[in-house]
Amino acid sequence: MIWEVILGGLEALEEYVALHVITCLIPAFLLAGAMVSFVSKEAIIHYLGHAARKIQSFTLACFGSFFIAACSCTVIPVSSGLYYRGSGVGPAFILLWVAPAANILALVYTGAILGSRMVLARIAAAIGMAFIVGVVMSAVFAREEETRESIANPGAAASEKLMDKRDIVLLLLLVITLLAPNYLVQKGPYGMKVVVWAAFTALAALYALNVKSREEITAWLGETWWFVRLIFPLLLAGVFIVGVVGKILPETFIRAWLGGSGVAPSFLATLIGAISYFATMTEAPFVHTLMGLGMGKGPALALLLTGPGMSLPNMLAVARVFGARKAAVYVAMIIILGTAVGWAAGEWIFA
Repeated sequence: MIWEVILGGLEALEEYVALHVITCLIPAFLLAGAMVSFVSKEAIIHYLGHAARKIQSFTLACFGSFFIAACSCTVIPVSSGLYYRGSGVGPAFILLWVAPAANILALVYTGAILGSRMVLARIAAAIGMAFIVGVVMSAVFAREEETRESIANPGAAASEKLMDKRDIVLLLLLVITLLAPNYLVQKGPYGMKVVVWAAFTALAALYALNVKSREEITAWLGETWWFVRLIFPLLLAGVFIVGVVGKILPETFIRAWLGGSGVAPSFLATLIGAISYFATMTEAPFVHTLMGLGMGKGPALALLLTGPGMSLPNMLAVARVFGARKAAVYVAMIIILGTAVGWAAGEWIFA
């Protein structure tokens, strides 16, 4: 029994390393390092910093995140890169939530499998939750944010350029490297994703070697390695634990308790989603299967949001990168909001 549980953790770890490190985490870490190295801190503080207009910064972070097809682990380097470059805690955590919970790729796939009503509910819920997350995180940590911003930037110029044109091209290439494997290869062997990733990575590398100095590239890779050392070990530990939990928790128990539209089924669905790891797009077929076994539509929506939007590896890494207090507030908010959304949707939208 003990060996089976350990084997479950090792199998989850093997699958994660095999299917996500090359095409997801490597480009995400490189993008995070590039954001810290090449994006103007003054411009980020101006548009997304704590002192920026909240409606502006939250809207930019929310709707920009729809175009980042990232899972709960892949998005952490991107979000933390933005945060350490000067973004306020609200926009950083909005990106942390929306990109995995409601990116365009996952939404299109959700619509194809579960229908237009479910995908519209998912979009509305993700946006509503995102703005609440932004408001609460900004309010709770307002004093800390004011201190951080004053130290980082005593007097940022509003006219500061976000980045040089060559850096814009480089970051776009890195974003394409992160997104292309999932957007261009939605079916077929994983090796095809690796081929797409390798092609765009080579293109980005050639461009970087052509426009950046050796010192700039060294600094960029140094920032990238900092994110890898900070985040990657915790992601691996979290994935192993999720695999162990998956072996211990019987599937029949999950199915029996997710029916109906009450608070309890929505809370359980939210909790399962918050702990489990779902790569982006894998949540829709999983929820479709459970709905066929009697899962309610309200709990299904809650699982669609929190499944890809959060995970145990995500929680551990968020606590390491942003601090335990911010992680605790964020996790508690998502569980409460996910439960409320699932219950409300089951009672009124899908009734």
